[in-house]
Amino acid sequence: MGVEYVKKDQAVLGKKGKTCYKSKETKNEMMRRMVLQATYNIGIKYVLSDSWFASTSNMQCITEDCNVDFITAIKSNRVVALSQEDKSLGKFTSINSLELEGRTMSVYFKQYDKPVLIGKQVFKNGDSSTGTLYLATSDLSLDYKSLTTIYEKRWKVEEFFRSIKSNACFAGSPTKIIQTQTAHFTASMISYIKMERLKVRNNKNHYAMKSEIWLAATKAAWKQLDELSTPKPHFIQTAA
Repeated sequence: MGVEYVKKDQAVLGKKGKTCYKSKETKNEMMRRMVLQATYNIGIKYVLSDSWFASTSNMQCITEDCNVDFITAIKSNRVVALSQEDKSLGKFTSINSLELEGRTMSVYFKQYDKPVLIGKQVFKNGDSSTGTLYLATSDLSLDYKSLTTIYEKRWKVEEFFRSIKSNACFAGSPTKIIQTQTAHFTASMISYIKMERLKVRNNKNHYAMKSEIWLAATKAAWKQLDELSTPKPHFIQTAA
């Protein structure tokens, strides 16, 4: 797992004339650098990402500089050309108007020269509502099942972020400066690793263990409160 801290240590003049701080390296630039390092050091076949990193620059870096394929989520308002001729004529169609469920289609993005495959997943939520996920890949040999199966491997990342925010207090950081923010993240990571060890040992997920801990702590607190609230008998010692 690779981790990078976004250090906003460069002072710039904001829109309202106030000094604000930004990072010297954008998140997308950081992502490209990390993918290049991963390709060189460990070797990878696919780069999986969410729609935040579905830019043309990232796609070109993955396929041209890293010589691997990407599978990325894309936003539903993205437009594509159905052929290279349509692209040259500037004829583009919104992907949410295409019949993509359960199948893939070869299309062209505006700024990306090579063809890509796109597909659509529809999810059913517990409240009977539905969710939609559009995917794009540079690997033209993938069928729909392979595309969605490979991308599902990325779900572990979402589970990690959800747990570290909910169970390791990562999202509740009161820190304001880089040093303390880094320390808080490190502490949250250590907490997450310990929860993973307990998960394996007790065969329970993070949320079940958190509920047990909170329940035990609440019972202990109520017991202590009950003891403090109960009047104690007073004994008066008299001389014989």
